[in-house]
Amino acid sequence: MRDLIAIIFIIIGAAFMLISAIGVIRLPDLYLRMSASTKSSTLGVIFVLLAAALFFDELSVISRAIAAIAFLLLTAPVAAHRMGRAAYFNGVPLWEGTRYNDLRGKYDQKTHLLSGSDGAKPESSLDKTQEVITS
Repeated sequence: MRDLIAIIFIIIGAAFMLISAIGVIRLPDLYLRMSASTKSSTLGVIFVLLAAALFFDELSVISRAIAAIAFLLLTAPVAAHRMGRAAYFNGVPLWEGTRYNDLRGKYDQKTHLLSGSDGAKPESSLDKTQEVITS
């Protein structure tokens, strides 16, 4: 029974990875491709690791699979966010079908700080440091 569940998990994981690959090929811009590759491939790898943990049923394999899953869940969103932010700052264009660009006009191109919804610039520790140096 455990082998059957492991096989089902591997098939589900492979399906998520296939969807991720199709999304990377078919989606029109970097931001959508990154979203597809990050979310669905992470789920695919998680299902394959769960299948390995079920199949081998050893404490060392299970603990490594859980550690790898935790690592993926913690690092994949952060890495995708950082790459997307760097792409946005470098001027990678959005898809022409994009309706809303919520970040337009809200980032300071020099400091890369995000302004608030009222347009006010956040106070940074860099500004405070410059005040101390100049006074």
